[in-house]
Amino acid sequence: MLSEGDKAPDFELPQAGGESVKLSGFKGRPVVIFFYPKDDTSGCTKEALDFTERLDAFGEAGAQVIGISPDSVKSHGKFRDKHGLTVTLLADEEKTAIQAYGVWAEKKMYGRAYMGVDRSTFLIGNDGTIARIWRGVKVPGHVDEVLAAVKAL
Repeated sequence: MLSEGDKAPDFELPQAGGESVKLSGFKGRPVVIFFYPKDDTSGCTKEALDFTERLDAFGEAGAQVIGISPDSVKSHGKFRDKHGLTVTLLADEEKTAIQAYGVWAEKKMYGRAYMGVDRSTFLIGNDGTIARIWRGVKVPGHVDEVLAAVKAL
């Protein structure tokens, strides 16, 4: 399990639109990575909209914001277009980054156990190490807390 102060695992994943994004391509600036379970579900939509609404503030603080889920590039494109999202969404269908960050976990709903993405956010500092980790994220107020942490770097 990753901890604050660990080197952030690098990844290269496709985004809606097809081009690949590599974490190491943002070296020297903070990166916020929010892992979310599924496109176009209520909590995930609210979280993506919250990050989109505050994207300019993250940019002013020098940070890049990236959302990652196991959905496909095509799904991300539909999700982005339907809700007017401007945040970068990366497809991790093979779950390489999801597993590297330890967010693929057993979950329970209505007494049934299944595997899925534990909603989590990682703040990567300018030096490529993990500055903050939020696991089991509750969406209301989360984006403001992450933005405050970025500004405190």
